[in-house]
Amino acid sequence: MGGVSKKKKSKKALSKIFHISTWKLILVLILLVFLSATFLRFDHIKMTELREAVLTADQEEDKDKILSSLNELRKFTLSHIIFNILEDNGEQHIIFGTGPFYLENLYIHDAKEAIAKQQAEIEKKGTTDKNPNGNIFKKVAKICDGKARTYGWPYYDKRYLNCYTTELAKYPSSESLTTDLEAILPSTEAYRYEFASPIWYPCASGIVILIALILAIWTICRIIFWIVTSIALFLLNR
Repeated sequence: MGGVSKKKKSKKALSKIFHISTWKLILVLILLVFLSATFLRFDHIKMTELREAVLTADQEEDKDKILSSLNELRKFTLSHIIFNILEDNGEQHIIFGTGPFYLENLYIHDAKEAIAKQQAEIEKKGTTDKNPNGNIFKKVAKICDGKARTYGWPYYDKRYLNCYTTELAKYPSSESLTTDLEAILPSTEAYRYEFASPIWYPCASGIVILIALILAIWTICRIIFWIVTSIALFLLNR
């Protein structure tokens, strides 16, 4: 008897749900959409905070902190729906993830070490045995150091590095010079990061979005059914 009564209660509950007025469903749907947007906003704010933590660690040039911050950002991004709008050349694109960001200070630090190492190697080998222009690295450094003092650049600022590579490129190309150029600075792509998030994930925002989507489909189907039924009755009563 108890099992039968439970089944009847379940059927009544389902019947009540399926007979909810369409306008009530629309109100619930509006509420769910609002909740979805709110949860997505919270996730985006949290992602931004974690990304800023990475950039702060980069400014401090703390490699251990950079790695731990990157790991936290990656884990969060992979387990949440990060809805983001990326602006590229004046155009806005919708993406799911952090968007690209760069560890500029770490790059500058590593580039500084690479340049110093290359200069030391050139001085050990001699200045004229490979390039007719002599020690081009010293010449370039002298030019860019003067510009840094004139314009107030911190040494190995990004503008300093741009000056360095631009001045080096002015010398006649040769195999050894090309090799030296490649050895001086690390690839900027190694300091570029971007984490993609799933389009859907069973987190708070994902669950609410799924419920809202199901309810939206159900509501649309009911409206279509009502329209078709109304047209059919109208044609029958003509």
